[in-house]
Amino acid sequence: MVRFQKVTKIYPRAAGGAAALRDVTFGVAKGEFVFLTGPSGAGKSTILKLLYMDERPSSGEVRVSGFSSRDVKRREIPELRRKLGIIFQDFQLLEDRTAEGNVAFALEVIGTPKSAIPNKVSRALTQVGLASKARAYPGELSGGEQQRVAFARALVNDPFVLIADEPTGNLDERATRGIFQLLREVNAAGTAVLMATHNLELVRSSDYRCIELNHGEIVFDSAEVPAISVEMD
Repeated sequence: MVRFQKVTKIYPRAAGGAAALRDVTFGVAKGEFVFLTGPSGAGKSTILKLLYMDERPSSGEVRVSGFSSRDVKRREIPELRRKLGIIFQDFQLLEDRTAEGNVAFALEVIGTPKSAIPNKVSRALTQVGLASKARAYPGELSGGEQQRVAFARALVNDPFVLIADEPTGNLDERATRGIFQLLREVNAAGTAVLMATHNLELVRSSDYRCIELNHGEIVFDSAEVPAISVEMD
């Protein structure tokens, strides 16, 4: 479903043309939950940008649901992104739109029939526990509630992969637990989740797969840790 094959990404304007990623290979299966961890600058956000094709690899290939970075046309990228849900650390809500207006906007921009939008928006806000705040503006919501609106916006198109870039980075502990529980529920319903995070407590508190990056390289992938067999006498 998602496959990175020997992917290297070099930003020419970076100091010395430094590589953000070096020869990265991994896959994400249908319905899998994967953490991306590592220090700032390790390459986590670059992986996510390559996944929704905001960037292209310098070499190698990224494949997402039949789309390949090698031959995807610019006009096809919106079609790819309709299959993805994307959550950012800074929410990126429209301040002049209510919660339901922000979620509806994600449907409007892809040409969803107007008659279908209200039910989809209502379902998404209910799913994240914000049905009662549908007509509130972002400035009237807490940080955790704003992130839930962003979550609903990402879910409203029924994505097959949910991409979360430090979604709890600006939240307190209680709100963090709430957002993580939503991610777990969405994943349990069959949606794959790829979550970049610095929060190692979240990683340690679950048994989901973890890919650790450092200096643009994968230094650990829990999916590749061999099982330990114990022989009984």
